[in-house]
Amino acid sequence: MDIELVCEGLEFPEGPIAMADGSVILTEIKGRRLTRVKPDGTKELVVETGGGPNGAAIGPDGAIWITNNGGSFEWLDNGGLTIPGPTPPSHTGGYIQRYDLQSGKLETVYDACDGKKLVGPNDLVFDKSGGFWFTDHGCSTPDGRKNGAVYYAKADGSHISQQRGHLISPNGVGLSPDEKVVYVADTQLGRLWAFDVAETGVLAPNPGFAPGRVICNLPGYQLLDSLAVEASGKVCVATIINGGITAFDPSGSTEHYPVPDLVVTNICFGGGDMRTAWITASSTGKLYRARWPRPGLKLNFNA
Repeated sequence: MDIELVCEGLEFPEGPIAMADGSVILTEIKGRRLTRVKPDGTKELVVETGGGPNGAAIGPDGAIWITNNGGSFEWLDNGGLTIPGPTPPSHTGGYIQRYDLQSGKLETVYDACDGKKLVGPNDLVFDKSGGFWFTDHGCSTPDGRKNGAVYYAKADGSHISQQRGHLISPNGVGLSPDEKVVYVADTQLGRLWAFDVAETGVLAPNPGFAPGRVICNLPGYQLLDSLAVEASGKVCVATIINGGITAFDPSGSTEHYPVPDLVVTNICFGGGDMRTAWITASSTGKLYRARWPRPGLKLNFNA
């Protein structure tokens, strides 16, 4: 797979959105902002979000919805690479933000569920009904991790529910083409989970003792980050340590596409045939463009 460097000098980029005009809007987690990267590689500020903007997606209202971890990482320099470190003592939790591209208004829509504060919202995906699934990655503490969870929420601010809790480190989230399955990548486990959807916004009960179905556990020490789904149903997950994109077939087989960064964090699809892949290489602060071998799944809402 040939890849092309489009932009560099980004502060831990994530959450890319392929826009209709050919630009990409992405988050800069360390930079605490949303940035637009134009087709010629130039960049412009969209909005300062504060905290730690992680995932981003266009909602049914045409606004950008942001999973903000609230600043859940200290930042380490490891031989010139930017690496997310432990959670700082100042961290008090994360939130879901909405940014109106027309008015420039930024607001927090959710910061708690059933009276309990969100810890570190990470990634999100909208279903056909206009609601969204999102992951809470949890965070580190001096005594170990606060576990994460999978949530469902409505874009009008009227409903949020935890659909699966006590997960180690849920990160990327996506929907199968028929929206009957929610896929979640667990960072620390190197595992892709599948959760069956019982009805809109509701997961089916646990299959026995496991929280969901295991699609695949990657061998050795590989970590998983955010993801995008192909039109064929394959799940493309950004992979850390073994830097690149791992495409998981729902049957459990995998194929790996290397990217020159130890910490590859996300992929999204765009272009007329949905075969333009945008890939965030975060420890080196770069955005790459590639011609993907298969078309990506068109998201329900775009701008």
